[in-house]
Amino acid sequence: MTHLLELYKCKVCENVVEIAHCGIGNLVCCDESMKLMEEIVPNKDDAHFAHIEFLDEKTKKITYKHPMTKEHYIEFIEVISNDKKYVKRKHLKPDEPCELIFECNCNEGFYTRLYCNIHGVYTTKAEEK
Repeated sequence: MTHLLELYKCKVCENVVEIAHCGIGNLVCCDESMKLMEEIVPNKDDAHFAHIEFLDEKTKKITYKHPMTKEHYIEFIEVISNDKKYVKRKHLKPDEPCELIFECNCNEGFYTRLYCNIHGVYTTKAEEK
């Protein structure tokens, strides 16, 4: 069974898909089952750790100290409310700043998720203000 917002990757062509509607079937790509991507929780010294700045009551800025070269970069950053009703995603290209500014009350809290083209999916819980 799939769950909302899970990420799956094809072992053959490397397509990545996100679950928008849960189901009981098996995801298949290139005639093979897709693999659920494990979400890694980085430590505070890791380049995949989100640094969250509260600019005001609604506006937040997330930055990562991560390489942004053609060989190694963050493909996208997401902010997801804990109740999964709010999702904000920004797709990035090499040489772009690795940051996302967003507005959200997110009273129930939120977490960030990013996809590194080499290391995979990282998730960071937001720290309390």
